[in-house]
Amino acid sequence: MKPIYIVDGARTPFLKAQKGPGVFAASDLATQAGRALLLRQPFLPSDLDEVILGCAAASPDETNIGRMVALRLGCGHKVPGWTVMRNCASGMQALDSAMANIQLGRSGLVLAGGVDALSRAPLLYNETMVRWFAAMMSMRTVNEKIGHFFKLRPAALLNPVIGLLKGLTDPVVGLLMGQTAENLAWKFGINRQQMDEFSVRSHQRAEAGRVAGHFKEIVPLVDRDGKIYAEDDGVRADASLAGLAKLKPFFDKKYGNITAANSSQITDGAAWLILASEEAVKKWQLKPLGKIVDSEWAGLDPALMGLGPVHAVTPILQRHGFGLNDIDAWELNEAFAAQVLACQAAWQADDYCREQLGLPTALGKLNDEKLNVDGGAVAIGHPVGASGARIVLHLLHVLRRGQLKRGIASICIGGGLGGAMLVEPC
Repeated sequence: MKPIYIVDGARTPFLKAQKGPGVFAASDLATQAGRALLLRQPFLPSDLDEVILGCAAASPDETNIGRMVALRLGCGHKVPGWTVMRNCASGMQALDSAMANIQLGRSGLVLAGGVDALSRAPLLYNETMVRWFAAMMSMRTVNEKIGHFFKLRPAALLNPVIGLLKGLTDPVVGLLMGQTAENLAWKFGINRQQMDEFSVRSHQRAEAGRVAGHFKEIVPLVDRDGKIYAEDDGVRADASLAGLAKLKPFFDKKYGNITAANSSQITDGAAWLILASEEAVKKWQLKPLGKIVDSEWAGLDPALMGLGPVHAVTPILQRHGFGLNDIDAWELNEAFAAQVLACQAAWQADDYCREQLGLPTALGKLNDEKLNVDGGAVAIGHPVGASGARIVLHLLHVLRRGQLKRGIASICIGGGLGGAMLVEPC
């Protein structure tokens, strides 16, 4: 297999959704991060062979956001730009698509990444209102329209479909992503205390990483008024078990344990990586951060989608003859604290490894000190389309910082999927 190099990368700060739409549209986030990244390269944007952008919730005025952003970045009319969508792994899918084209010789230098502005997920008219508007449009006289207007029920008008909740609900099993995480907590006996302890640790590690300057991949955002956004704004330096214990369960209010605080934050953000063939590295005299050695996609029961990393990572380990702790660093996206804990529990469970993974026995325990060493999405946030790219990029920085050999980035995906990438630093 041809080597696939990661030359460089950058991401925006991840900005937590507040009360209403965020300052930046998804295309603005991707453009600002991409511009900062490309400005420091020895080649022009027009020298790229293609731009691939993952996005799970593009707005209607950002159709084919990959092409839109490529043009805004100054790539020119001749550089193709396109969009991929694999829910939570859209950014990782963009990297995988770039890999495939480089391996086939169709591209040599690709800008790939992901973006989402979840704070801008729309409110939609429900079916009752859509039918009311359709009937109104078919009426010809003013009297008919006036009569129809008075048939409008205020309850229908004031009961919109919340686009974000709709997008985070599995269309086949009908469960919110948080409800699938409650399934995992029940299956593996994960309690509230464990979830909250994991979440506090995520915040503590993210804050320690910020203080130590471990997030060098972040490039600031600037809004129309000149205000600068330089850091992830959801990290809580004061996160504590006592504070988290005050929150009530959100997804299963009677029996559940998953709260807003032990779930990933709803955020806006973008992340880009530049991928290159060996020929492109030589042509432009590039100095890569690392290379992607292998990748894997897997499917499983949508009601247990959080175990996607277990199913995607295990084949990579088998192909390369590795055990869990032969991997020096892990970035496992924290969709929910319970979900990451469940992945660890599944690898330690003989019955799960035999029945679901085809292994003779349990794979073992993943060393917590190698996992998400600078915190994860519970603290940093999870702009769905961007997270898969973010974890690959940050993993390479972790490996280079510690002079380590190899790492795995993995992510669970709504719909019952998992994705994983094995990377090595250069």
